[in-house]
Parts: sequence; C-alpha cells; structure tokens
Amino acid sequence: MPKHIKKRSQKVGLPPGTLVHIGEKKTEKAKVTYLDYDELHCGEREIENLDGGIQSQGAPAVTWINVDGLHQVEVLEKLGDHFGLHPLVLEDILNTDQRPKIDDYGGFLYIVLRMLNEDGRGDGIDTEQVSVILGPSFVISFQEREGDVFDPVRQRIRTGKGRIRKLGADYLAYSLLDSVVDNYFGILERLGEEIEVLEDELVTNPTRNTLHTLHRLKREMILLSRAVWPLREVISALERAESPLVKESTAIYLRDVYDHTIQVIDTIETYRDMLSGMLDIYLSSISNRMNEVMKVLTIIATIFIPITFVAGIYGMNFKYMPELEWPWAYPAVLFVMLAAAGSMLLYFRGKRWL
Repeated sequence: MPKHIKKRSQKVGLPPGTLVHIGEKKTEKAKVTYLDYDELHCGEREIENLDGGIQSQGAPAVTWINVDGLHQVEVLEKLGDHFGLHPLVLEDILNTDQRPKIDDYGGFLYIVLRMLNEDGRGDGIDTEQVSVILGPSFVISFQEREGDVFDPVRQRIRTGKGRIRKLGADYLAYSLLDSVVDNYFGILERLGEEIEVLEDELVTNPTRNTLHTLHRLKREMILLSRAVWPLREVISALERAESPLVKESTAIYLRDVYDHTIQVIDTIETYRDMLSGMLDIYLSSISNRMNEVMKVLTIIATIFIPITFVAGIYGMNFKYMPELEWPWAYPAVLFVMLAAAGSMLLYFRGKRWL
C-alpha cells in the first residue's frame, strides 16, 4: 500500500527532536482554533497570531486548542514553547506515520491515534493522524487537515449539553477518543453493506471487477487493523494510568471506549475472515466455470472422434473400397456417423456427464 507509506529519508542523519514534517501537505495554511469553557461560560475564536493569542486559563476553566495542518513547523514550535512540550513530542506530531500510542511526560500525556474518513469517492478510506496532548487544564489536538469527527463534541461544549462543561480536560480528551472510535462503526457499517453485495455477486456472476473490489476491501481491512489494534492498548493504558491528569471518574468512561474498541476489532476480524473465504469462493467459481467449459469442449471433441475416423477412412484415395460403387453408400456412411454420435450422447447422458 504505497500511498500509506510516508518518506523518512529527509530526516536521515538529523539529531533527535529535529522538526521536519513527514507526510502530505493537506491544507494550504495551518488553522488554530481556541476554545475555553467552564460550567457557566464558553468562548471560541480562531487565532491568527500565536505570539499573543494564547492565554492559558486557570482552574476550573478548560482550554482546547485545535491545529489543522502540520506543515507549518513554526506553529508547533510556538505552541511547544508556550506549553512546555518536549521536542520529541513535536517531532512525533510532525511524523504522520506514527503508530497509535500513549506517552507520559509527567506534566502532560501525549496520545496518537488514527482518524478514518471516506475518501470522497465512496470507494475507499483515508487515514489521518491525530495527536492529542492532555494537560492539567488544557487539551491540544493536531490534525493533518481541516474537517474531522469532533463537531458533536464542539456542539456539546457550545450548548452546554451533557456533562462535558462540568468536568475537566481529561473528560474532553475522552470525548475526542470516543468520537474517533464511534466513527469506526460508521466505516464498518459501509464496508459491511459492500461485503454483502459482493457476496451476492460472487455467487451469481463473479467478474474481474469483483476480484478488484475484493482486494480493495482486504486492503481497507488491513488499514483498519493497523488503526484499531494499537488503539486498544492506548485506551487500556490510559484507563489504568496512574497519572493525576486522568481522574477516576473519567476512567469509567474510558472503559466504555475500550469496550467499543473491542467490538470494532471483533467486527474487523469477522470481515477479514469473510473476505478470505470470499476469495476462495471466487477462485472456486472461476475454476468451476473453466471446468464446465473444458467439459463441454471435451464432450464435443469425443463425439467427433468416431465421425472423424470414418470420414478419414473414406477420404483416402483407394480405388477398391467397400460399398464405393453402391448407390446408397454416402447416406449409409452419414447414418453410421450420426448413429455413433447419438450413441455417445446417450452414453454420456446415462453417466450424467451432460
């Protein structure tokens, strides 16, 4: 899957912590949105100038900073300087081929996960790295491009629905993780419908396009596995973390996300087994179709063997041949040929080869 492999050659020989963007440039300009809230108030704005636009709020306010676009390294440098982020964290944020993981840096937690979306054509999946930094009263999320699955979270914050504005930054981080995992169910639902259609097509009329669709679905299952399997470990570690940044009240909700992740993994494994079986069905269908064609051709060739033999005998240029001067010789030979062919057809039908 070459399109999912990022080039790291430009970082060869550079010291650890060097900030180089690895991946595609998916937006023209980095967009930084700032949202801070508590139980009574909520403010939201877009930051144009990071030098004076970031204001850390004290407890009980929670600050959520979202960055869309990672190619502008200076934006990450300013955020890193302001919040005291480790250079290795900034380096991992810019390397967009990271495996889902969680790192505890004492003053903050660094979480990496994969967000999946439809590719816009309705026949594939786009994957995007999302980095989340959880601090005492802030959450910073980094995405490769604008557009995500976090709009329901933003709407709950704006309207004050649910308990998100009553709880801390750890509950906000949980809500982001939950949105990403819930989006997996939508992707799997679409894939499940496509697999059902493909299964019917395999039984009725498999074609070369069927094989291409089958291979594409198998690649997408591999992509899903790479995104979800490590995420299970991340959520489990976050749930059992001894960090004071994650409260016991939030750990209960993290268990629910963990259960959802297990459901997604079970569904992926089921679909992978189904697709593997469907590939065997496709190969068997093609083999059976070829066998049917070969059987028909073999029967036709076998029927014509005695006819060809008789025609070959009477096609030789000998003067004295049996019944050569007999007026009814030609119809008699044709009758013998037809009788031989008919007898073989009756024999094949008796053997149930036809």
